[in-house]
Amino acid sequence: MSNQNNQPEMELNEIIQVRHDKLKELKDEGRDPFVITKFDRTHSSSDISEGYTTEERTVEVRGEQKHVTAKISPLNGERVCVAGRIMSKRGMGKVGFVHISDKEGQIQLFVKKDILGEDEYAHFKKLDIGDIIGAAGEVFTTQTGEISVRVDKITLLSKSLLPLPEKFHGMTNTDMRYRQRYVDLIMNSDVKDTFIKRSKIISSIRRYLDGQGFLEVETPMLVSNAGGAAARPFETHFNALDEDFKLRISLELYLKRLIVGGLERVYEIGRVFRNEGLDTRHNPEFTLMELYQAYTDYHGMMDLTENLYRHVANEVLGTTKIVYNGIEMDLGKPFERITMVDAVKKYADVDFNEIKTLDDARKVADEHHLEYEEHHKKGDILNLFFEEYVEEHLVQPTFVMDHPVEISPLTKKKPENPEYVERFEFFMNGWEMANAYSELNDPIDQRERFKAQEELLAQGDEEANTTDEDFMRALEIGMAPTGGIGFGIDRMCMLLTDSAAIRDVLLFPTMKSLPNDK
Repeated sequence: MSNQNNQPEMELNEIIQVRHDKLKELKDEGRDPFVITKFDRTHSSSDISEGYTTEERTVEVRGEQKHVTAKISPLNGERVCVAGRIMSKRGMGKVGFVHISDKEGQIQLFVKKDILGEDEYAHFKKLDIGDIIGAAGEVFTTQTGEISVRVDKITLLSKSLLPLPEKFHGMTNTDMRYRQRYVDLIMNSDVKDTFIKRSKIISSIRRYLDGQGFLEVETPMLVSNAGGAAARPFETHFNALDEDFKLRISLELYLKRLIVGGLERVYEIGRVFRNEGLDTRHNPEFTLMELYQAYTDYHGMMDLTENLYRHVANEVLGTTKIVYNGIEMDLGKPFERITMVDAVKKYADVDFNEIKTLDDARKVADEHHLEYEEHHKKGDILNLFFEEYVEEHLVQPTFVMDHPVEISPLTKKKPENPEYVERFEFFMNGWEMANAYSELNDPIDQRERFKAQEELLAQGDEEANTTDEDFMRALEIGMAPTGGIGFGIDRMCMLLTDSAAIRDVLLFPTMKSLPNDK
């Protein structure tokens, strides 16, 4: 084993000092690893190990005959150059074995004093776990059947001055894993796999939408009016203009301006910011995708959502059946479609078709011990029933349609029932995964909705919208009938990677600063 693992009694500070001393010695010898600018790597670990064949062998190990199944690399006998971080060392007499890790996995290096030379082997023995090296040699299979590289040259590319955490207590502290994601990625291959999969999910979304004729665009993050959602924004001051700005809470209003401009099918994948709490499904900055399509409605958005989710699951996971926390969800079956009123009737046994007045709604809320606020209207109380009684049951893919107008300020009313709007929320695992509308394109109606929102703001609702006059100007120029949807990318990644918390799919989640990090 490496010297650090042979001295468990050493304190962390002593180990760090030893590593600094090694670096000084290297520099004094003219072997400073940090002056090296590149290394010509020819193969990754997977290039060497993938596609191997097997061969049955009988070998002698410590005087005993053992049967092994040897792996034979397709590159057997070829010379390769590999590079990566040292994750383990053993041996160190005249023969040493090292595992190095790269983006694709791990590969074993076989290092022999007779091959490397006495001086270089002495330097090799001083390497520590965590050091980054480049190595050249011939691919072969060891006596015990492991694909390896028989090394004839080693180059130290970066000296690790801090030991990896397994020496002390392992990377088991969840809070530290999130704060030091770089170490988490080194130590936990499943974490690395999650973020590789996240990247593939986003790439798959882009491929699908690009194939459907959508144009990817970018819109401002710093805005004077943070509208498009019910959320409290972060605020900042722009010195050059001596003007207060907000970080966007949504992508909606700028993308709709582009529909007005005639782009017809647009989408954006980007960060939005909401000044709200932290929990397993919420982070103040998160990744949202919104798309807008002219000449369709919320039914068109339902079809798009079904097809998109199936496409991504098939492309990234190879199946439409996903398992989250032991529960299987089938994206291959038609998604259920149910109105909010029918869902509340089904799970709470309260029929809002029979509730005609606000007083009636308050009475039934009181009977069910639901707390509501003075400004809440009948539609708000319907939504409270939905959140309390329905959401947890929506495990399989479900579209909940036709929300009350009071909670949908940017959505077209249903012509046959103007108390409700052409909106749906997409649920899986009891979570809201997407929110979609037949977009409101009537500027007169929209101004009235904004006015109602501003009244709520005046009553103390910090999440209410304010009138965006430039957006109103765009609507007055004229926007085609349009369907729009917003997808929570992080929650989608959580489901498709079986991750317990949103922090598990954010490389650097928001954390309270430690005193030494400020």
